[in-house]
Amino acid sequence: MPPFDAGVRASAGREPAGPSPTAVDRVTDALRAEILSGALAADEPLREEAASERYGVSRHTVRAAFQRLVAERLAVAAPYRGVRVASFDRATITALQQLRAALEVEAVRIARERYGSAWPDAVTAPARAALERMAALGEEPAEVDWLEAERIHADFHGALVAASGSPRIIEAHAALGSELLLFLLHVRPHYTLDTLVAEHRALLDDVQTRGPDAIREHLEHSTRLLFGG
Repeated sequence: MPPFDAGVRASAGREPAGPSPTAVDRVTDALRAEILSGALAADEPLREEAASERYGVSRHTVRAAFQRLVAERLAVAAPYRGVRVASFDRATITALQQLRAALEVEAVRIARERYGSAWPDAVTAPARAALERMAALGEEPAEVDWLEAERIHADFHGALVAASGSPRIIEAHAALGSELLLFLLHVRPHYTLDTLVAEHRALLDDVQTRGPDAIREHLEHSTRLLFGG
């Protein structure tokens, strides 16, 4: 693992035995970022002792951070194997995409039933804003921040779901959060930033004019990309 910023280390070495919520957040955030950037590969073991030493925190804190990652489906815990980075295999991808389809297709159906084929500007504004933020990432001369692009990509899909106005669907979709970002990490090699923005601009128009079929086809397309056609 790359060295961790010394600023996250406890000022007096190890923290007390009880895990600090702030320390748990810090370790969870650091590990999540490494998983979602690909720095920690699928099925790579996460060791309590090594993480405790690296981050300068107690093993109680590390254990709590690992539990959060397992709850987010970014890691898995198995008897005799400990905790490992989640392996994003075909079955996992299929199950995630099926759940996304159940939520996003229904959300678009509800929104289209409510607004017809031309949604009000106030409804589409969050999705359009996400697309503008994504496009702006390509204006910087440095290398594109793909993790940020994937967060915005997830925000775009969240905005489509929010157009339904259905609290339970919105809540269930938001709970996919980290797992959706892990999916986007794996689909990243199939896109440039320009093609990603263009595809989603077209999608925003298509969900209004074509409804659920448009979002269903979009999700099926991304699944086929990962499965090699």
